[in-house]
Amino acid sequence: MVVELVSIIAVAGVAWLGASVRVVKQYERGLVYRFGRVRSTVREPGLTMLVPLADRLQKVNMQIVTLPVPAQEGITRDNVTVRVDAVVYFKVIDPVVAAVNVQDYRFAVGQVAQTSLRSIIGKSDLDDLLSNRERLNQGLELMIDSPALDWGVHIDRVEIKDVALPETMKRSMSRQAEAERERRARVISADGELQASEKLSQAAARMADTPAALQLRLLETVVQVSAEKNSTLVLPFPVELLRFVDQYTQRAQQQNETQQAKEAESPKEVRASKEAANGHPPQPRLPEGEKST
Repeated sequence: MVVELVSIIAVAGVAWLGASVRVVKQYERGLVYRFGRVRSTVREPGLTMLVPLADRLQKVNMQIVTLPVPAQEGITRDNVTVRVDAVVYFKVIDPVVAAVNVQDYRFAVGQVAQTSLRSIIGKSDLDDLLSNRERLNQGLELMIDSPALDWGVHIDRVEIKDVALPETMKRSMSRQAEAERERRARVISADGELQASEKLSQAAARMADTPAALQLRLLETVVQVSAEKNSTLVLPFPVELLRFVDQYTQRAQQQNETQQAKEAESPKEVRASKEAANGHPPQPRLPEGEKST
């Protein structure tokens, strides 16, 4: 009889212990409902004791939750139809408010994120969605975090993942980018031609002062062509002929300048100079009334 009584007491003790002892994990917090009323004290991680049949324990996850936002289709401010999806990172900061004030805080945050994303699409231009995502992420985070604070939830960050454009818009943007790059290539090529022409004019002026530089440049070009060893170079005239031509050109230019200076003189002086060149000395001028004998 005593043994049976001890066994009954032991079984009852084990059952009571099993009904009253709970384990709260490190990333969780425990809320105790006693007869339906939540206790203000939040149970920390570890073993916690409950009153059997009176208390009920609810565990709230305190980890950061990654919530993907489904792609939302909208029209931007510049009338372009796009599909944008995002991801929201949030965590519970007040487990009592998160468990009491809202039925399902995950679903609530997801719905607010979708509506806020649609609002951001309508207020933004296409260029902002493609290139200025940091500012849009911050604005979207503020829009979601404002109602989430009343639910005991803090929005850690919001990121826009992808912006899907129509195929026609993709082709238009591709043509625009191609035209822009072609314009840059033409401008760069034109700048190169301008700089090259300026350098060539300076080189030509320098070579005009020193004719031997032209011959050295010709010899250097011949050396560069002969280095390939896949072509035959034929010079139909000797290099010295270039020097002769250059000297002849300079002499002819000097003669032309002298002839132009002579033509600028008076007709009598020109006639006198021509007679002197032919070997007839000029006749002296006699006074009026006298005749030459």
